[in-house]
Order: sequence, then C-alpha cells, then structure tokens
Amino acid sequence: MRTRPSPRSRRHRRTRTRLAIRLTAGFLAAAALLVSACSSGNSTPSAGGRVEAALAELPRATPSALAPYYAQRLRWRDCGVPGFQCATMRAPLDYDKPDTGDVRLAVARKKATGKGEPLGSLLVNPGGPGGSAVEYLQQYAGVGYPARIRARYDMVAVDPRGVARSEPVECLDGRQMDAYTQTDTTPDDARERNALVAADRKFAESCGARSARLLRHVSTVEAARDMDILRAVLGDRKLNYVGASYGTFLGATYAGLFPRRVGRMVLDGAMDPSLDARRLNLDQTAGFETAFRAFAKDCVRHSDCPLGGRGTTPAQAGDHLKAFFRKLDAHPIPAGDADGRRLGEALATTGVIASMYDEGAWGQLREALNSAMKDNDGAGLLSLSDSYYERDADGRYSNLMMANAAVNCLDLPPAFSGPEDVQKALPVFEKASPVFGPGLAWATLSCTYWPVRATGEPHRIQARGAAPIVVVGTVRDPATPYRWARSLAAQLSSARLLTYDGDGHTAYGRGSACIDTAIDTYLLRGTPPTPGKRCS
Repeated sequence: MRTRPSPRSRRHRRTRTRLAIRLTAGFLAAAALLVSACSSGNSTPSAGGRVEAALAELPRATPSALAPYYAQRLRWRDCGVPGFQCATMRAPLDYDKPDTGDVRLAVARKKATGKGEPLGSLLVNPGGPGGSAVEYLQQYAGVGYPARIRARYDMVAVDPRGVARSEPVECLDGRQMDAYTQTDTTPDDARERNALVAADRKFAESCGARSARLLRHVSTVEAARDMDILRAVLGDRKLNYVGASYGTFLGATYAGLFPRRVGRMVLDGAMDPSLDARRLNLDQTAGFETAFRAFAKDCVRHSDCPLGGRGTTPAQAGDHLKAFFRKLDAHPIPAGDADGRRLGEALATTGVIASMYDEGAWGQLREALNSAMKDNDGAGLLSLSDSYYERDADGRYSNLMMANAAVNCLDLPPAFSGPEDVQKALPVFEKASPVFGPGLAWATLSCTYWPVRATGEPHRIQARGAAPIVVVGTVRDPATPYRWARSLAAQLSSARLLTYDGDGHTAYGRGSACIDTAIDTYLLRGTPPTPGKRCS
C-alpha cells in the first residue's frame, strides 16, 4: 500500500498516498521510524494491528557534528520557471555517521508576493512517498494556493532524499517497468505465483544494484530531519507546513522529533503511524471499496454506464467489473499503444483505482470502461494507468515507483513473509473489497524481497509541546481512510481534527469553501478550527 499523489494532480499536481506497492501510487501507507528513535516501550502489535511504542523527541540542542549543515547558506538561482528560485541543500547521508558523506537535496521557493507582515516560509509536500514536492510547488502550490497565503508566505518545497531531483533512487528502465506493471497480481496457479514473485525479486534486486549507496538512508525519519535543516537555513524559528497524504506522515514525524519547532502545520488526508503494514493495506483496501461503491452509485444513474442501469446495486456493479477483469486476465485487449502494450487485468485495475482518488475523474472512468467493455478499446484505461505510474508517451517513467518502494520498505517490516502468507490472508482482503481485495493483497509482496531490512516499525506520535496541529480527514477518502485521521488526531497531543464529509482523496483546495476557509484562517492567524468542526 502506498500513498502517492492522485492522478487528478495532472490538472494541478494534487496529492497521492501509498498503495499496495505495485499499484504504486498507492501505498504502503507505511509509516515508520528508525528503531533508535522509538521509545523503549512495548512495540508488540495489538489485535487491531496497532502498537503503543511512541516516537521519541530528539535532543533540543543541535549536535556539533551537524552544525555545518545547519549553518550552510543556500545559493539561490533561476529555476527556468518564472517567479521561482532553486537551490541545492546538503544533508548527511547517515545521521548516525555524518562524516561519511552527504546527500544533495533539491529545494525551490517562490517569495511572498504581497504586502502585509511576512509569515516566513510555508513548506509543502504532496505525498507519495515519491511525489516531487518541487514539481508540486511549481505546478500547483506556488501558483494555485490562495493568493492571500502566497502573499504572506515564501512558498517552499524540497524533494525528499531519493525522490525526483534529490539523488533519485533508480531501479528498472522503461521497458522493464512496462513488464513489471503488467505482471499478473491475481495469480491463479503456481506458475503465475512464481512469475509474480520473480517480478518482485527482480524489481528489488535492481534497486539494490543501482541505488546501493542511498537505499539504507531514505526513511521518513531521515527526510523529517532534513526538513529541520531546511527550516534553519531558511532562517525560520519554527516550521510551517502543509502535507497531504504521505506528506501527513512526514509532517507528523517532524512534529514527533521536533515538537517545539512546530509552527502552523496542516496534515491533510492523514495516515496512522501506529498501524503495521498489513493493517494499513487492509484498511486501504476497504477504503477503495468504499470509493468504488460511491462511483458505482453515480455510474448507474448515467445511460452510458457499462456496469448496469438504474436499480443496479454497487455489489452487482462490482460483479460486472470483476467479470471484466477476469476476461482481461485471459485475453488482454488492444489499447492503441505505440509500444505494443495491450490492456490486461493489472493495468486495467490500476486505471480504475487511479480514478477513485477524485470524483471529478468518474466521468472519464465511465467513458474508459465503456470503450473497453463495449468497444474492445483499452486506450482510456491504459491512459489512466500511465498517469498513475507517471509514464510518459516515450515510455519513460518518473522515479515515483522506485522511491515509493524504497521508502515504504525501509519504514515498515513487510506485510507478508511470502506467497503462502498472502494466500492465507486472501479471504480477509476479499471481504474488505470484493473488487480489489485479492489484487491488493498480492501487491504487498514487493517489500518481502527488499535487499535492505526495514529500520522502522509501527509507532504512535504524540509530539508533546507542539503548537496546535490541524489534522484533516475526508469521510470517503479511498487512499487514507477517515479512521486514520481520527487516530492520528487522537495521538497528537495538540491536534484539532477537521472533517470533510465528501468523496476523494484529501480536502484542501477541492472545492469546499468551509474547509478552505478553516485552513486559510489557521495558516494566516494561527487559529485552529473549532473542536469537532465538520464541512461538506
């Protein structure tokens, strides 16, 4: 399960969350910290998949070995994008051994544009892990956030280590990625299970071979510590931050490590760091089923819905979709692809899941399903899948999937020990989602074969002493279920939960004036929403 920016980000680079690693872009909604950063309390998961170990605050004094990093000066230069400046920041590759080398991180900013008292920097992160924060800033946040926010804040982003412009993790090339994304994730027999395992092993081994230096040092805890260096070199006493999807885990981790350096922090589409990988994947599987049922109810009201007409229940619509997936599993259909790819079950499933992030994509999904199911034309679903994987028309992939896996597999121990373990769990996943459950269960195998052992574990984040933190949850969010927002808000000692009673992934900037006003007021005045505030 992973958290990545949602495909609607093609319009303005919104957010993602992590989903069963292969479906990237989706998530191992994994969260976790270095073991050394945990308290020494019991970390045994409860029956609900949670643990009680808490993330420990780091010493308030900056260690002398890190002083040169905190004292560095950024050399800002033109980005090639009007209004933005870029720089490169150094951070230690290994915080436990800072003298063993650096990692270079890409930073971008857009200076405050208006009059009035400056409020410092506002760091933004769109999620992932693996989403480029710099690209998000340049294509959306730096131009699309409310003008009154951009007038008072310097808008800032840093690509986390291993992501995009910050020494990206590298694994498979484009053709290899094409093969990987088409691997059958609903194996019917031993031969297909072996093929799935072989694909996951090849992916993991290629990451280990091509990114050996970096692979042990791309955890969320390390990325959060990098953010504190950036805070200091920007000249800010406290960190102001808006994080979406996986960005909420990154922000919450920062708050846990540096609670007294938290300024105004918004965590939108929140993740629950206290859950283990299997529970996270199972919750997210149920979340996508909830989103599909909402889509199905809308779809059957339209005359061109290929899943049924008026009176068709969501369960019946799901049965029609599953039957179509089974057909594709046996006989992929043409998709008009220049590289000869055909639409099989794996890519079609990814295309459907991609559309669950935003109800604004439901019309496009309905059209794509109609073309595929009635006209034997898979181009529409393939386009949705390619958008999700960040594959361009020339067959090149961004490093989103690679970084996503690298961070997720380091942050949490794998959900399953092997294919036999997955097989046993299939009934539970299928109950959570008759449509997506089996595929999402099998998709969690990637971390099982990862070449680097996880350094993190499930934990709670309390951030005692932090200023008020706004946690935002969407009731029918497919990628970060609403219960995660409630759980994170209960863990954080200073959290205020803001609820959006709506569909889609995340809430800020999605059209709710109530949500946007509450968040803007907090960012500008420091006044959090009233307790229990609910918007639609």
